[in-house]
Amino acid sequence: MTHAPAAPSEPLAVASFGRRLAALIVDCLLSVGVAALFSRPDPPGLLGAVVFFVSYTLFLGLFAQSPGMRLLGLRCVRTTGDGRIGIPRAALRTALLQLVVPAVLTDSRGRAWHDRAAESAVVRA
Repeated sequence: MTHAPAAPSEPLAVASFGRRLAALIVDCLLSVGVAALFSRPDPPGLLGAVVFFVSYTLFLGLFAQSPGMRLLGLRCVRTTGDGRIGIPRAALRTALLQLVVPAVLTDSRGRAWHDRAAESAVVRA
């Protein structure tokens, strides 16, 4: 079953910053934990960032939710078209999110720059 894209007059209800941040913290902790399993006894270092990039991209691209988003009842949806954002948009979104600055700069509706670049929005599931 397909859903029609939201009309321009129907703006998406973007999830709150606090809920999105909490989901991101969960995902970061999970990534560092997985990376630590492979880097023992040394700290994971940049391996944590690599694990985050790969896992976050795959989860968003394939399932529209990361584990942290699922836990907090969030989804990452396309603002143009229908369905999931797909792997290429998820990779762009994740790369920009890891730069931090685009994630803290938001528009009047609360969408961060990395979401705008990937034509995505994080909404309540």
